[in-house]
Amino acid sequence: MSNSLNFDRHRRLRRTAVLRDMVRETKLEVNDFIYPIFVVAGENIKEEIPSMPNVFQYSLNRLDEELQEVSRLGIPAIMFFGIPAKKDALGSGAYASDGIVQEAIRQTKKNYPDLIVIADTCMCEYTDHGHCGIIHDGVVDNDESLGYLVKTAVSQAEAGADIIAPSNMMDGFVAAIRKGLDEAGFIDIPIMSYAVKYASAFYGPFRDAADSSPQFGDRKSYQMDPANRREALLEAESDVREGADFLIVKPGLPYLDVLREVRDRFNLPLVSYNVSGEYAMVKAAAQKGWIDEKKIVLEALTSMKRAGADMIITYHAKDAVNWLRGEE
Repeated sequence: MSNSLNFDRHRRLRRTAVLRDMVRETKLEVNDFIYPIFVVAGENIKEEIPSMPNVFQYSLNRLDEELQEVSRLGIPAIMFFGIPAKKDALGSGAYASDGIVQEAIRQTKKNYPDLIVIADTCMCEYTDHGHCGIIHDGVVDNDESLGYLVKTAVSQAEAGADIIAPSNMMDGFVAAIRKGLDEAGFIDIPIMSYAVKYASAFYGPFRDAADSSPQFGDRKSYQMDPANRREALLEAESDVREGADFLIVKPGLPYLDVLREVRDRFNLPLVSYNVSGEYAMVKAAAQKGWIDEKKIVLEALTSMKRAGADMIITYHAKDAVNWLRGEE
């Protein structure tokens, strides 16, 4: 049948699977993924997080079980979050030379030296009040907190961290940490800044996993208002100026518009954090049989790359690698 109408035939390039693969604009790869791992003080602990199926807390003597699988799958990088044995007002476990994350870093770099280790640099898991800095009169003291965050970053670098990832959202945190790392001789250690971190309801399962819920108030005075878009660009611009080497937008799916704008404005490597609440919702719906978990996850992760992410921090990383390789 001849075409007497003047219209485009876009379907020509969708006709077969091979053609669709050839013209696909965005492709997920194993090297896109950063896998978060929770390490906890104690012995012989491998405890599943109830709101995050198949995600566990590991004690150091069980940690290599997880690292071996990550290495086997070819996932290039991990990010450590720590749960200490004791907490205090100053979050001293965050910067202790024998802190749980510092010991996990040393163990990983000894046994899996090629694995890139990213250290989350914050205080909320280590403070008895659950906030990301030092408290005075019920308020997080921005400038005093910076000194403790610098101590934490330097201690993590001394332990062997390849990348420092500050997530605290204090004003000036990148400048302070960059100066502190440089003065300690770690001029080659990059900063992966949580440049755009929203005060999101999607963090709930993480706070269970890391035992980091605030004991009073909330974090809205330092994390961003979910309604604000332009402010995200101001935050990212400040971190670029202060010396960040990577930028993170967190959460992922609810903020793809922000991810795209940050990508269009700045040339640094960009990371999307596919957070715990996003993971938990997919897992819950999949367990009910309401969705196809594999298809949903790969579509969601692809959307983050399409929006501009170079890397994705995701609890789905291990499953995603198996699915990309055609395994179930």
